[in-house]
Amino acid sequence: MAGSSSPLRIAIVGGGIGGLSLLLGILKHTSPARIKPHLYEAAPAFAEIGAGVAFGSNSIRAMELLDPAVAAAYNKHATFHLDHGARQRKVWSSYRMGMDGRGGTNTLKAGDHIHEVRVSVERSSVHRARFLEAMTELVPDGYVSFAKRLVGIVEDEGIKLEFADGTSVEADAVIGCDGIKSRVRQILLAGDDNIDPVFSRKYAYRGLIPMEEAVAALGEWTAQNAHFHWGYDGHVLTFPIEHGKTMNVVAFRTKKDGKWEHGSQWVLPGNREQMLRDFEGWGTDVQAILGMMRNADIWALFDHPPARTYYRDSRICLLGDAAHASTPHQGAGAGMAIEDALVLSRLLGEVQDREQLGKAFRAYDAVRRPRTQKLVTTSRDAGCLYEFQKEGIGDDVEALRKNLDGRMRWVWDLDLEEHLREAMRLYRE
Repeated sequence: MAGSSSPLRIAIVGGGIGGLSLLLGILKHTSPARIKPHLYEAAPAFAEIGAGVAFGSNSIRAMELLDPAVAAAYNKHATFHLDHGARQRKVWSSYRMGMDGRGGTNTLKAGDHIHEVRVSVERSSVHRARFLEAMTELVPDGYVSFAKRLVGIVEDEGIKLEFADGTSVEADAVIGCDGIKSRVRQILLAGDDNIDPVFSRKYAYRGLIPMEEAVAALGEWTAQNAHFHWGYDGHVLTFPIEHGKTMNVVAFRTKKDGKWEHGSQWVLPGNREQMLRDFEGWGTDVQAILGMMRNADIWALFDHPPARTYYRDSRICLLGDAAHASTPHQGAGAGMAIEDALVLSRLLGEVQDREQLGKAFRAYDAVRRPRTQKLVTTSRDAGCLYEFQKEGIGDDVEALRKNLDGRMRWVWDLDLEEHLREAMRLYRE
């Protein structure tokens, strides 16, 4: 354990967007005489899976408050709606039929407009890997160790982290930012029922399409802006990334038996034939999109049941997907991790000694757990909404529109400054 005159050693496990945001936030908002962070990443270098990710106004504000340099790094690589008319700048996404309706409350045809959701801040998205690379450029030398896969934590007077390569390090506290399969989560919640991720009954095909090719097949409006193409038991999401050079595609389907038979293998090699069978009978735009996809890897979608806590004493804490992994249907998971990092780094900036770490973790848990666990629940619900599965709504077009109008407001409209003040008030009680 650090001595009274030594800085508290904070071990950050995991070098994704959440872990890097926390490291940068601590470096920005804490004194090096009091807090000494170090990040341990299992991979041999920083890397990010997936492709495009969208950020709402809450996420952009969180970046600005975390460190203006992070916001600048994001803006450098962000892609906005390519149609920059005044109307389109304030549209989060356009929702359209991806296949013909089945009568009754939905007589729309494939391609017909369902709704659009408007926002106060212009929608933007980014290639995950480009954003991660830009964030790593902000990290000073000496704060990151690679090829350090955590296998265990020994708790005594302090914390000892044990890695797969046989090495170990000591710290005063460990913060798990190690994703949905988090080892830190397993250790913190050992003995609880709500540890392991749960299959959401949905999987997705992910791919990228050169924008020139997408425009030629779909036209500028469809290719260069964000669109949901809805259908029964499936939906297709597209939006531009890499400054409009690429169209990001995610094609979702519901697995009827609700089971994932491949164990811990959540990403399967591309299966183009299966993808085309899954969307057989859909409209011409969806068929064109799938026909242009460069690969068809299958991604199983899991999320976390609610954890009873995100921390233990002054020793262990969870952040981002390690705490509250969600499905991607509301496009807010990465943004929630940045919010987590903002709140926790600001609280750590108040810490003077080891005992106060527990107070910081407690305040963080109190303000972040309700909001982030709500996202997990509402994101699952959104996946059902987009595929005409939501109880009480189904494919009722008017009910769908009403639900969409209010679905994301609680995410986007958070007063982050007040959120921080509430965390500080709880810390000081």
